[in-house]
Amino acid sequence: MEQVLTVTLYFSLLIHVLLMCLAGWKLWKGENVVDRLMASDLFSNLTIAVLVLTAVIREQVIFVDVALGLAAIGYITIITFAKYISDKRMF
Repeated sequence: MEQVLTVTLYFSLLIHVLLMCLAGWKLWKGENVVDRLMASDLFSNLTIAVLVLTAVIREQVIFVDVALGLAAIGYITIITFAKYISDKRMF
């Protein structure tokens, strides 16, 4: 049963990394600012998922701590960029 869990975790990690590549491509070649903002948010969320999967695979809690910090920074960043896009000013 442990081998099935390991294979599933590695397969999930592979899928998330491939999705990060697609989100990175959309971030690089986005048609407009809103598409790039959404790709940035998706890339941030996928990075958090990859860090959590790595923490489960390696059994190290430090990756979860880094993922939580990245989630907080990503949330603030996306809200700030969305406000900048809508109002054309930061504060």
